[in-house]
Amino acid sequence: KAVELDDVALLSPEPPRAILDLNEALEKLAVLDARKASVVELSYFGGLKQEEIAEALNISVVTVRRDWTFSKAWLYAELSGAG
Repeated sequence: KAVELDDVALLSPEPPRAILDLNEALEKLAVLDARKASVVELSYFGGLKQEEIAEALNISVVTVRRDWTFSKAWLYAELSGAG
């Protein structure tokens, strides 16, 4: 039997803790460096490729890669409690 979206919403009215933790970490990253947070959001949530992110933010692809590398490490440390 297919599960309806409304049924899932009733089973889990609150977002999972991991999503809330990620959101809080992204908010902290945005305070530290708004561009880096934008790179993460556009890549992870927007599904944009590095070239598309570079164009959207008017930065180079090299900068996108650098920001992405930094942000992944920073978010990992933050979410694992090492941050």
